[in-house]
Amino acid sequence: MKTLILLRHAKSSWDDTVSRDFDRPLNAKGERAAATMGRKLKSLGLSFDLLVASPARRVEQTLDHFARGLGRTIAPQWDRRLYLASEATLIDVARELSDAHDCVLMAGHNPGLEELVLALVPDSPDNPLREAVEIKYPTASIVALRFDVARWADIGEGQARLLHFVRPRDVDPALGPDRD
Repeated sequence: MKTLILLRHAKSSWDDTVSRDFDRPLNAKGERAAATMGRKLKSLGLSFDLLVASPARRVEQTLDHFARGLGRTIAPQWDRRLYLASEATLIDVARELSDAHDCVLMAGHNPGLEELVLALVPDSPDNPLREAVEIKYPTASIVALRFDVARWADIGEGQARLLHFVRPRDVDPALGPDRD
């Protein structure tokens, strides 16, 4: 059995005048949300043995704050392919993971992460978590997917069970969309 945890980067700052999107930093709300979601992942009892992440600045900063909330040091494996990756690229990266890892955290961007969840989790009218992801996968949100496979290479569309979908506002209403 394999578990894939997806973390969308936290809220970034559009006020910062960086020359490249890749270099855009988090804003204060994003920093708070990332730490909050680290604490939430810990409370869910989910522990990953590998972290694969986009090297974009906002992902790097998300992971710094996430680790503080998680209460542990994390060492990302940076993968440039995850920067603004499509669903197909994300599936390719997941299928290439070493089978020595049973639970992997992947940190990146939308719309790829949302599209990945919608492809991997079967569409069913009695799956409110999938419906919630389809409505919106906000910044700093976490999804946990479980696959009944022994090898990452065997994951595919419609095979995942959606264990958790947690948005920052689910943990702290002050982190909702109407606040900054």
